[in-house]
Amino acid sequence: MPMPAFEEYEPAGDCPCRGCARRRTLARVRAIPLRDGGHPAARGARRALVLATAAGVVLGGGGGAAVAVTAPGPGGTVALDDPGQPQGGRGPLHGGKKGTPAKPAGRPGAPSAVKRTDRATIINRARLWLDAQVPYSMSEYWTDGYRQDCSGYVSMAWNLGTNEWTGSLDKFATRITKEELLPGDMLLFHNPADPNKGSHVVLFGGWVDDSRTHYVAYEQTKPTTRRQATPYGYWNNTTKYLPYRFNGLTGGVLPQTPAAELPAPGGTPAVAAAYPGASKFGPGANNAYVAQLGRMLSDRGGSRFYPQGVSTRWTDSDRQATQAFQKAQGWTGADADGLPGAHTWRMLAQHQGKDIPPTTGAAPKPPATGGVPKPPVPAGAPGPTGKPAYPGKATFRPGVSHPSIAALGRQLVKKGFGKYYTSGPGPSWGEVDRRNVEAFQRAQGWRGAEADGYPGPETWRRLFA
Repeated sequence: MPMPAFEEYEPAGDCPCRGCARRRTLARVRAIPLRDGGHPAARGARRALVLATAAGVVLGGGGGAAVAVTAPGPGGTVALDDPGQPQGGRGPLHGGKKGTPAKPAGRPGAPSAVKRTDRATIINRARLWLDAQVPYSMSEYWTDGYRQDCSGYVSMAWNLGTNEWTGSLDKFATRITKEELLPGDMLLFHNPADPNKGSHVVLFGGWVDDSRTHYVAYEQTKPTTRRQATPYGYWNNTTKYLPYRFNGLTGGVLPQTPAAELPAPGGTPAVAAAYPGASKFGPGANNAYVAQLGRMLSDRGGSRFYPQGVSTRWTDSDRQATQAFQKAQGWTGADADGLPGAHTWRMLAQHQGKDIPPTTGAAPKPPATGGVPKPPVPAGAPGPTGKPAYPGKATFRPGVSHPSIAALGRQLVKKGFGKYYTSGPGPSWGEVDRRNVEAFQRAQGWRGAEADGYPGPETWRRLFA
């Protein structure tokens, strides 16, 4: 008996009308040609789908009943006209590259064959697809042999050696409670009565805050692998997502597990060890990374800056606490501007450096200047080295207008990195400034958060060298 197609819950964002559903499905099947690893049986179905879609639009005006087109798939019959996110059935690993034979898998769903692992390895494996932004597909397989859907993703992270589905993953795990959840566990919703209605699975990456109303979910969904704060148990069918722990774990929270994925000294898991970028912090920022920053700072002696508790919204408390931590490391000037850069974040996430020293009062007092306040440094004025002084990260934000932005732009043009300017440069920060800065940063050999287009002290120093 052929295995039915199983559909994951598709997060909100796509138009649910039949016309858009047909168009999305058409794009999906066209995007899997044979030369790129598409399933051979889908070739005839592509043509049938094009004809069926055209007939549906012409005869039904786009509002008639959907025409179901099916083809054999890796787990049984696949409904190619299905607008949702079906998952493949159980099966062995697939040869990742063309011409590579499929790897032997033994009996799919046999938990006795599980490999021993730890939480650090699970999360690090999950990050591999996140970093590669693996496209969602129920019929394609990534180079590691795992199917590019939700259950294939968890199979990969747990290193099962087989491609499982939501109806078999629980055989590799043990039910736990919400309170027992730790990074590397899974939240599973499988509907045996009608698996096409919402079946989905995600990896648990840690709680977002102490309220435990939101957690970090690693999941394979359209368009690509993602990690984001998610309401417990999920956006939809909330009460039907059940927590499980992989039976192959070698222990609980291990020392080698990344600090940013496991409970910090204060008991709250962090969001990510990797620096999320300068754009996540500063006036107007409102995201889970701001709350995580507050928790890490509180654990390092900065709790006095948060009398009302940490929040996802950036406030002056975050700036003061960050600045106090930076000064505790002996940093001064632009290196202690109260905005976390990659170095600050890494030291907090890995629990390195010195803690914020205790002091009296809610915030550190400004250093004494002999009773005579120092005059402010004019924008773009020469610093101690005779070059323009770095004005601070807060200068380079959307909506900010500052003479240093124009000075930055002129220097980018002078260095040969002004190709995105169609006019100017001017004093208002814009996307063209960011793209030019990013090009300069990449020319330095920097990648990731170090080349996000927002100039830090080192970018500024090199530009004006």
